[in-house]
Amino acid sequence: MSDKNKVKFGLSNVHVAKITKNDEGGITYGTPFKIPGAVNLSLDAEGDNEPFYADNIKYFESYANNGYSGEIEIAKLPDEFLTQILGQKVDSIGGIVENVNDIISPFAFMYQIEGDQSGTRFCYYNTTVSRPSTEAATTEDTKTPNTDTLSITTSARETDGQVRYKLPLSDTNKEEYDSFFDEVPEPKDEVSI
Repeated sequence: MSDKNKVKFGLSNVHVAKITKNDEGGITYGTPFKIPGAVNLSLDAEGDNEPFYADNIKYFESYANNGYSGEIEIAKLPDEFLTQILGQKVDSIGGIVENVNDIISPFAFMYQIEGDQSGTRFCYYNTTVSRPSTEAATTEDTKTPNTDTLSITTSARETDGQVRYKLPLSDTNKEEYDSFFDEVPEPKDEVSI
């Protein structure tokens, strides 16, 4: 399978699925839920290469894949994200309470980037975020929306080292592509090209 797109643009279909760890070290994913209003995503690869020199040449080089880090900008974080991922609680009248003891949960992070032929869908298996900053501004001549920006970090899944899954639409995967956001996708087979 190859991605037939020549260019990429746009960001949509941001979904997250909370990770729950069991006593044996295994993980399960909750049902993915959508975070509407994706504005911007920037993820930089993390990890360095280490060259080894012998015989007066670069004899060997090792590479470390430490995932990705960056930021995601959302129009407005939904309450479901605040409670399921950021660990905040809902009181009896619907208020959301942030507490110093809130535990931020890791999650699978999924989204889609458009292309000139079709969209490509991505899943990062082990993701964490920081709490967003709070910003507000007075309304002037025009109403410019404020957004929520989160620092985001992805790393390898502890159980098998998987970092990311990328699925461009093809003639053979339409069913898997269409159901991509229904549950966290897993690689079907290890196949090398």
